[in-house]
Amino acid sequence: MMWRRVLFVVVLLATLAAALLPGPLAPDLGAGDKINHILAFVTLTIIAAAAWPSARLWQIGVSMSAFGAAIEGLQALPAIARDAEWADWYADTTAAVVALIAVAVIRRLRATSSGT
Repeated sequence: MMWRRVLFVVVLLATLAAALLPGPLAPDLGAGDKINHILAFVTLTIIAAAAWPSARLWQIGVSMSAFGAAIEGLQALPAIARDAEWADWYADTTAAVVALIAVAVIRRLRATSSGT
């Protein structure tokens, strides 16, 4: 379980670094800005749910949404030289919610198939 938490921290820090790099240096998967946000936050959320299986899913969702808001807040700082957008935060939060719905469904299916 510990390795999942380490993985989460590594991916979280990589996401933060990518979000704070100057625009031309920021990684881009070539599918558009919102897709980059969605992929990052689906990945982060799934890893968080695996790393903290006893955490309530809504707590993970609030944490992911807060992280997305923090990124946008930091990007609003002139020294960062990035554009903060509410739509990016919305994409982050929506991606986290969709990922958590998938996690909840998978957990329920596993519990049903194991008879608990």
